Amino acid sequence: MADQRTSSKGRKFTEIQPLWRPSKESIKNSNLSLFVRHLYQQDKSLNLENFEDLHNWSINHPQKFWRAVWGFTNVIPSKFKGKVFTNSKNMINTKWFPETKLNFAENLLQYRDESDALIFLSEKGIRWKLSWEDLYNSVSRAKQALENAGLKQGDCVVAYMPNCPDTVVFMLATTSIGAIWSSCSPDFGTKAILDRFGQLDPKMMIATEGYYYNGDRHDVMPRVREITSKLPSLKKIIVSCLTTDNPKIDHISGAILTYDFVKPYKPQKIIFQKFPFNHPLYVLFSSGTTGKPKCIVHGAGGTLIQHLKEHKLHIDLKKGDRLFYFTTCGWMMWNWTISALATGTTVLLFDGSPFYPNPRRLFEYIENEDITVFGTSAKYIDSLKNMKEKPNRQFKLKSLKTILSTGSPLSPESFRYVYGQIKSNVLLCSISGGTDIISCFVLGNPNLPVYPGEIQSSGLGMAVKVMDEQGNFLSNQKGELTCIRPFPSMPIYFWNDQQRLKYKNSYFRKYQNVWHHGDLIEFTPRGGYIIHGRSDTVLNPGGVRIGTAEIYRQVEDIAQVSEAIAVGQKIQLDTRIILFVKLNEEIKLTENLINLIKARIKNNTSPRHVPAKILAVQDIPRTKSGKIVEKTVEKIINGIEETNIDSLANPESLIYFKNRPELAT
Repeated sequence: MADQRTSSKGRKFTEIQPLWRPSKESIKNSNLSLFVRHLYQQDKSLNLENFEDLHNWSINHPQKFWRAVWGFTNVIPSKFKGKVFTNSKNMINTKWFPETKLNFAENLLQYRDESDALIFLSEKGIRWKLSWEDLYNSVSRAKQALENAGLKQGDCVVAYMPNCPDTVVFMLATTSIGAIWSSCSPDFGTKAILDRFGQLDPKMMIATEGYYYNGDRHDVMPRVREITSKLPSLKKIIVSCLTTDNPKIDHISGAILTYDFVKPYKPQKIIFQKFPFNHPLYVLFSSGTTGKPKCIVHGAGGTLIQHLKEHKLHIDLKKGDRLFYFTTCGWMMWNWTISALATGTTVLLFDGSPFYPNPRRLFEYIENEDITVFGTSAKYIDSLKNMKEKPNRQFKLKSLKTILSTGSPLSPESFRYVYGQIKSNVLLCSISGGTDIISCFVLGNPNLPVYPGEIQSSGLGMAVKVMDEQGNFLSNQKGELTCIRPFPSMPIYFWNDQQRLKYKNSYFRKYQNVWHHGDLIEFTPRGGYIIHGRSDTVLNPGGVRIGTAEIYRQVEDIAQVSEAIAVGQKIQLDTRIILFVKLNEEIKLTENLINLIKARIKNNTSPRHVPAKILAVQDIPRTKSGKIVEKTVEKIINGIEETNIDSLANPESLIYFKNRPELAT
């Protein structure tokens, strides 16, 4: 995949070749190109020869750019009053569209025809479809029921729900009223839920009675009873039935089945009250691996316009597209995905294991439902690669035009796996942002080529910079991911943070008036980006900064290794790298395999990257959203007790890292 060239001075260098290029026709017809033509209609003096010109214009003329995005993406209302923003010189105090009002749900419910709006598939094979008219009518009934139960603007509704239509319907009904929505998936334990919902004083709760995963039914009613008994602010608990029609709810005070809750109401025209642009919409939670989760509040307008920009301009979604993202309701990718309804895109939902009854389950879904945009985690793609799955030998995937990947850096080898074993003619968009901004800093681009291991571009309107510790801008070097100008999807505040101390400490402590995101990133000569992992987990052996993703890219491409986690162990006055590997079945960690791992890391990175010790473990701890928890493991091997483990999907795995005698020397 690389081309050896010789410079004029005779020095050889390697030119990386793209894995995919867009056709001239696809560039011409992309929403991004249509947007540029829209800009020229507004201002014929523009000179935008390439995406770099467009991006520079978008961050240098933010008033014009966001005004154009509003018009091009058909935000309701079609016109807004006053300025795009005020106080732009102080990021944290910037006010977006301060004189404008809108309704988030109205924007997602603007279509009323009989084509598909939502399609749901359960692990058990149950298929549930709602047309745009069905969705509108369902939201109408739920809105009436919630209002008559006492829900008002500014109240909080929490959901303990799987990724199914009821979750979408009640989110839209809640936000149409001007109430605030927060959700977690039903695999969260009681303490993890109370750590989150307990901070919000919710007025109502939507909860499932159970869910299926990996072939097993999980009854969550005992947890629902315990959780609701410890949330005294709750006035109503609405129970959604997914695995049984007749769950026992008599023992839960204030509980009612969804069917009975909406039964008295007939569909009617929804009156959408308009709220300020920055009216609170969602509460999302930080991971909670370093303490009680922070409650991050996002505004309706900022979430909407940022998602519309990303969906239309960067992912190229159009009316008639069919988008699926494998996510739970506890990950911000759920919120991001549901916003695609505002583009007229059909949103497909799935609840269950992506590997049950076999690793081909989601590809069957793509094939059967003509999915055009498929989103997943980097971990899922890595798992398929390690399983040696070859979907393109079993599925034609004719409808599939785009694959999205996030959650962790996607390695160059996994890029090549997608093009070699899934589909060769597809736009592979690695995207990166997070819960903090409910969107992306860097992401895909339908008009640019795809290079292995690289994210194609920064988001339009996002003034992304790579900085060193002193705040100097870097190019072609690893540094801190920062954003030097305000953007509309910044949190509007943190819950119970009146002085904004948590907010400021989270993003503005390191650099003055500059958003510090906490990722280690590199800007490449091709205009793309490489994420090297979280900067707070950067390893510092001998004072050299090493991103953990640099090590994972080498190790997880070794056939015997399933996955790995690298952490720093304090020893004397320095830090040494400890690498834990989870091996594939029936593989032993021999001296030969250790040497193979060390040699690969050394040859493809540097001697500084080579771990001091490599140890085998049976499992690696991760959060509910699939992210490995390096800080937790680092605490354990350095003798610091980790008590906050409720956010972990597999807390039992921590035992493999405790009291390892190999680490004593």
